Amino acid sequence: MGRIFEVRKSKMFARYDRMAKGFTRVGKEIAIAVKKGGADPATNPALRRCMQNAKSINMPKDRVEAAIKNALGKDTSNYDEVLYEGYAPHGVAILVETATDNTTRTVANVRSHFNKGGGTLGNSGSVAFTFRHLGVFKLNPEGLNPDELELELIDAGLDELGEDSEGNIIVHCDFADFGNMQKALEEKGITPVSSELEWLPLNTVEVTEEQADDVFKLIERVEQDDDVQRVFHNMA
Repeated sequence: MGRIFEVRKSKMFARYDRMAKGFTRVGKEIAIAVKKGGADPATNPALRRCMQNAKSINMPKDRVEAAIKNALGKDTSNYDEVLYEGYAPHGVAILVETATDNTTRTVANVRSHFNKGGGTLGNSGSVAFTFRHLGVFKLNPEGLNPDELELELIDAGLDELGEDSEGNIIVHCDFADFGNMQKALEEKGITPVSSELEWLPLNTVEVTEEQADDVFKLIERVEQDDDVQRVFHNMA
């Protein structure tokens, strides 16, 4: 087979691991949304958002339906959404979003990941103030005029409208305006490619390539934890 085959196999398994992690993350988000607002996406905006995100990562429809059905079961785990804050090596701030049915287990695991990765887990409020909690909507640009859209979305709480490297339109709004923005887009017949609540840094930390490797090793270690949903950092 040779080394080329081994490299391809390694990349393939890494891709499958990322897909599986993505499916697990969205599955938990669906469970939380259903528990809070019911199983009908027509009356549950949070569930609609989760279903859009499931589609964006090619999560099979039957898995989405199974996640909704499981969330309605009496024996289904209730997940708490907990944000952990800390520092990676070289002064890089880290936020860790989790969805857990056992906070004692999760905090112990996250602290262990930080310690083994050369970081430090902090107290609540120690890092989050250096980030903004924003709604981020990714839109297919086909048929849309960015200049007109920018004016139309101001009343819905538009903070910034831009473009990503793939040419998608990116809409930012404050966390408190997420529901208003989602409603405004729906009223205009625009279905986002994805819509997320993200933590964007107010300031970034410059690091060398070698230092960045240290930080990414810690992030990778944390992301592999089953209770971790997403990790944010302020590394430039």
